[in-house]
Amino acid sequence: MQLPRFVLVEQSFPDRSIHNIREHVFRELAASDFAGRVPKRASVAIGVGSRGISNIATIVKSVVDWWKQQGAQPFIIPAMGSHGAATAEGQADVLAHYGIHEATMGVPVRSSLDVVLLGETGEGIKVSLDRNGFEADGIFLVGRVKWHTDFAGSIESGLFKMMAIGLGKFAGAQQYHTFAYRIGLEQMIRSVGAKMFSTGKVLGGLAIQEGAHHETAGLVAVTSSQGLERMIAQEERLLSEVKSWMAKLPAPEIDVLIVDEIGKNISGAGMDTKVINRSVNGHYNPWPDTPFVHRIYARGLSELTYHSGVGLGMADVVHDRLVNDVDWKPTYINSLTAATPACIKTPIHFASDSEALANIAPTVGKVDLSKVTYCRIKNTLELVHVAVSENLVASLAPNANVVSDPFEVRFDARGNLPEFAAPAPEGDFAEAAEADRPGVRA
Repeated sequence: MQLPRFVLVEQSFPDRSIHNIREHVFRELAASDFAGRVPKRASVAIGVGSRGISNIATIVKSVVDWWKQQGAQPFIIPAMGSHGAATAEGQADVLAHYGIHEATMGVPVRSSLDVVLLGETGEGIKVSLDRNGFEADGIFLVGRVKWHTDFAGSIESGLFKMMAIGLGKFAGAQQYHTFAYRIGLEQMIRSVGAKMFSTGKVLGGLAIQEGAHHETAGLVAVTSSQGLERMIAQEERLLSEVKSWMAKLPAPEIDVLIVDEIGKNISGAGMDTKVINRSVNGHYNPWPDTPFVHRIYARGLSELTYHSGVGLGMADVVHDRLVNDVDWKPTYINSLTAATPACIKTPIHFASDSEALANIAPTVGKVDLSKVTYCRIKNTLELVHVAVSENLVASLAPNANVVSDPFEVRFDARGNLPEFAAPAPEGDFAEAAEADRPGVRA
């Protein structure tokens, strides 16, 4: 397999980092009405999810300490539906791997799949609530507001989704996704979230926003005291803002996208569908205003995905090591609970990178394989530093800058690529490649 020469590219996105997270959290919560809504020594269940959120341990510890300062007795509950292989131990282990456990947080982590039934929504959805949360004096959520991988709407992933699927545990997640298949995920989230809100248990939460660098860019207190509609409107506004910050692939059309790692810690779908432009049901390029990707090659699983293979079904070809690394039990549980079986179909797979790429390149409709374009990313969360084939440079987006000279891609003795490395400026910054790019000075 002979690949074209590659160059390293750095995409320029605004850095919206919040630098003193603890101070910011304390200030945001102090400016809200949370402290006056629960009596001293009240128990507060802090719901935390399973995504790979930047600075999550620092954020959660700050929330815990703030509640302690108010005289409350906080504790942590996993709010992650069927994740962690749908076991109490597995969900506690997910949090522990993010640095969230009793020794680091100074409060108990109470993980259980036991739920209390709250009744039904107007559509007949049976609503469940984590029993530990139900028995607390109040529930406070810590979650990231982000676009969802399965649908587009004005509310997608965020506090309301955590209220619904996260707090519903495995029993709730199964019920909710069954109805979502018919009525749509957004309608299900709104309906179940409203039922959960009606209990009066949910105090609100801390909405986390991330920028294009995967940096903590927003920490916003969202209170339930002003009513359901105001809480919904605030989350809608936060989501709209985050969508405007979204990082994308560096060119409008890519023949072969090489993704080094997929995983549940990276995206609920293993790969962010709105980056790779592939749906969890296998549809190619369904998202408008998103780079068009012809073929996807996934090389391996993230270490923090607990061997969940969710997402491999969206790839066209994968490495043998990815298939061999999958633990099918949690993979089946999560995919079937979410009603997305296509997302875990096993693609064609090969024993080496060179075999996989050699076999997929002829399928993009180019007789001259030297014209096939490539883009390589570490994962769909990290899009600042990427590598692209030299023949893609002329099509790069205005915010994408070549930061290396062209180099040959060499496979090792087993036919595999070296580990992905962030670009480091070299030499003349690929002057020859830049000279062919419209509007860019060499």
